[in-house]
Amino acid sequence: MGLHGQVVEQPITDTLEINYMPYAMSVIISRAIPEIDGFKPSHRKLLYTMYQMKLLTGNRTKSANVVGATMKLNPHGDQAIYETMVRLSKGYGALLHPPVDSKGNFGKVYSRDMAYAASRYTEVKLEGICQELFRDIDKNVVNFVPNYDGTLTEPQLLPTSFPNILVSANMGIAVGMASNLCGFNLGEVCDAAIARIQDPEADLLETLKAPDFPTGGQLLYERRELSDIYRTGRGSFKVRAKWRYVKEENLIEIYEIPYTTTVEAILDKAAELMKTGKLKEVSDMRDETDLSGLKLAIDLKRGTDPEVLMQKLFKATPLQDSFACNFNVLLEGMPRVCGVGEILDRWTDWRADCVARCARFTLGQKEDKLHLLTALEAILLDMDRAIAIIRNTEQDAQVVPNLMEAFSLDEVQAEYVADIRLRTINKEYILKRTAEQEQLQKDIEDLKDLLSKPRRIRQEIIRQLKEVRKKYAQPRHTEIIQAQDLPKDSPALEAVADYPVHLFLSREGYFKKITPQSLRMSGEQRYKEGDGPAYHFETTNAAELLLFTDRQQCYKTWVHTFDDSKASVLGDYLPAKLEMDEGESIRFAILAGDYAGALLFFFENGKAARVPLRAYQTVTRRKKLTGAYSDKSPLRAILPLREEAELVLYSTEGRALVFPSQEVPEKTTRSTQGVQVMTLKRNHTVKTAQFLQDSKIVNQGRYRARSLPAAGALLKAEDQGAEQLSMDL
Repeated sequence: MGLHGQVVEQPITDTLEINYMPYAMSVIISRAIPEIDGFKPSHRKLLYTMYQMKLLTGNRTKSANVVGATMKLNPHGDQAIYETMVRLSKGYGALLHPPVDSKGNFGKVYSRDMAYAASRYTEVKLEGICQELFRDIDKNVVNFVPNYDGTLTEPQLLPTSFPNILVSANMGIAVGMASNLCGFNLGEVCDAAIARIQDPEADLLETLKAPDFPTGGQLLYERRELSDIYRTGRGSFKVRAKWRYVKEENLIEIYEIPYTTTVEAILDKAAELMKTGKLKEVSDMRDETDLSGLKLAIDLKRGTDPEVLMQKLFKATPLQDSFACNFNVLLEGMPRVCGVGEILDRWTDWRADCVARCARFTLGQKEDKLHLLTALEAILLDMDRAIAIIRNTEQDAQVVPNLMEAFSLDEVQAEYVADIRLRTINKEYILKRTAEQEQLQKDIEDLKDLLSKPRRIRQEIIRQLKEVRKKYAQPRHTEIIQAQDLPKDSPALEAVADYPVHLFLSREGYFKKITPQSLRMSGEQRYKEGDGPAYHFETTNAAELLLFTDRQQCYKTWVHTFDDSKASVLGDYLPAKLEMDEGESIRFAILAGDYAGALLFFFENGKAARVPLRAYQTVTRRKKLTGAYSDKSPLRAILPLREEAELVLYSTEGRALVFPSQEVPEKTTRSTQGVQVMTLKRNHTVKTAQFLQDSKIVNQGRYRARSLPAAGALLKAEDQGAEQLSMDL
């Protein structure tokens, strides 16, 4: 509304810039993404409040008191502040080194349904390790800024004396970006930081073995996988539960689970498998968690091999899960995805500044004290004269000027001398004070030397890291097991007979699996009237098939779940067999294989997206994936890409565009629109796409683009036949 109630039009771009962008930046910078100290603002405000409440050395206080006090720094509701405290607490167990020592029920990170008690019942204080989070904070080592109403000040960062950002797991979802940092073992992090300071080219995997989680479990170690995460800050790795077999009771006890899942999620999935008859080896599964810790009990039926069953459960339930890393950190107010090495370098540079600021503060204090002691030394030479001057001065205001004149002191020194108590004006006291001068002089020279030599500052950081390691390091919680030592294929899922088969899929979705022998003996393939062949694959009975539909969904099915068929029958109607949505139809089919390669999606608006096939791989045997590709523009073609090749794109204007597949960058998000490849005139769209080697284009150079996006060239008569063989969807 404008003035007098009239409606004023505003361009959407202005609305986004004026209203939306400030909100988005506020969420990114002031809420969701952790900074180099490893904390988000909500964490920092809570911990600093507790520090100010003397909870580092004092007794516990009611959580409600802390929540109320924190509201002076954090303008959010008490429930949001308390939830932050719960996550940081020892009782909840989400962190390897929780900063909050808690008493009472704070819930558990491994339970979805266990509620924490209200803040009026629970009690908290700061853990001892917080001494390292607040080290020298009163010595001007970090900047302080006003709180939201300008009545108090708070630190911009906490001067953590170890790389807490790698020790404390942290997850945040901002606007248009997210962050997900896994925790690492404190001792290993300190070792890695020291190794990195001493040798920037040091192999981090030698000291920082692998991530570590408070919930334990087993990490499936793949060096290349972790090396990529350490280098880029992105990637994923697998963690699985720990278990033991109790022979006397014929049951399996699971006592540690992956950090990314909960007891309830595991039980729900197991119950679903038991209900559908896919977990016939189990008679019962229950939660026996008590005060001694987590425990899931699985009662086995007679004759069940526990090893084989667990392999089945690892594949079919969240007992084995992936942790997706996204090391997005706020650096100097800007979000940046960093590898572990860069995080350590940035932390070291920042920590060096903290150490230098502390040294400058201490230097200033010592220089001020030396300055005052110099005045005492002057007084010692003629104490009686000093007393006489003070005694004989008629006006109080003249005492300081008279002392300044008599002993050549400045005002600060004279004030100090004038304020000395009568009982301390004795030779012994003054001699003791002036004897400190020599030590102060040495300390000042040492601090100046420290500040002038970056190498010495780095040595001080290393000294502090060793101190932290010695005092607070703990053994690893998460066991490391070599992924290559595990069985590649579980014999437990089903005893799948693996033999050669031919797969036939019709345009309307009828599917047949025929053995080579049966195919040789059969006559012509039978189809419904108006239907015909769409896909033919030669594969094996153990293969996995991916089917993409017109509703941006991907259905996954296994060939062995279909009965062998004959050419003379119509086959299974897949939309019904796979329980597709009403009216949903198949647009593309591909064998999953080892999930190598990628899929190229071409859209009506001239955009193309390359999505790695592994983006459709799941830990559990899910049958349906939503958001399989973008819905922003109608799909025109899908091409499977096993190796780089040249492609040709056709438009409704009669143009063709030839370009290499390398021009379409790989995206990890399945629903991405990709990049603009073909520029289109008004009322024209992309018609289809195919591999250049499959086309009948003769004049290939005519249609090849120098750079993308491009309009392509009008097809010549001798190249027109190419469209007849294209994969038009």
